[in-house]
Amino acid sequence: MKTIGLIGGMSWESSGAYYTLVNREVRERLGGSHSASCVMVSFDFQEIEDLQYAGDWEALRERMVEAGRRLAAGGADFAVLCTNTMHKVMEGFEAAAGLPFLHIVDAAGEALRADGLKRVGLLGTKFTMEGGFYADRLRERFGLEVLVPEAEDRAAVNDVIYGELVRGVIREESRARYSAVVDGLVDRGARGIVLGCTEIGLLIREHPRVPLYDTTVLHAKAAVKRALE
Repeated sequence: MKTIGLIGGMSWESSGAYYTLVNREVRERLGGSHSASCVMVSFDFQEIEDLQYAGDWEALRERMVEAGRRLAAGGADFAVLCTNTMHKVMEGFEAAAGLPFLHIVDAAGEALRADGLKRVGLLGTKFTMEGGFYADRLRERFGLEVLVPEAEDRAAVNDVIYGELVRGVIREESRARYSAVVDGLVDRGARGIVLGCTEIGLLIREHPRVPLYDTTVLHAKAAVKRALE
């Protein structure tokens, strides 16, 4: 079994879900008392959030590379970044950190392609929904048309993530708001919804009109698949 290197703490709420998911998946695949071989570097998310809103993506890139080097020194065979938004700065990571990298968008794209989807909606932080790096990769590598919510809905989705979900707060009114945003994307033609923030699956897990693709689950399963190859 290869050792999975987890870059977490962005937020620890979803990083905890990653740890549970990779260990559960290994046990289901191998049986007995098996669990995942993994190491983690975990950040203080307030520092990361402050840099995101300050637009200091170069400082964030440097922190991700340093985390990768620490994972490599700790025996990791490849890296998994336990967040969607920070994939914005991961181009060139493998060469800089000296560690192979499993991209979360590829894990999502493989699942969407396997299900034959062509047009999907994307939920996430404002940096993910508006930055282009995420949707562009889905388009270029998997031939997907990607829809994002309208401006008011994007702001609402982002505010719930940073104001509630990363702090462990789950509110029914926020669940209803997200459901309404999904309805809007479905009305525009989305046939699947990418939960492009690793905390969103803590709030919504299903919708009556459309399948939801939880990137946390898909990424964790892809990590275990690679670890067991």
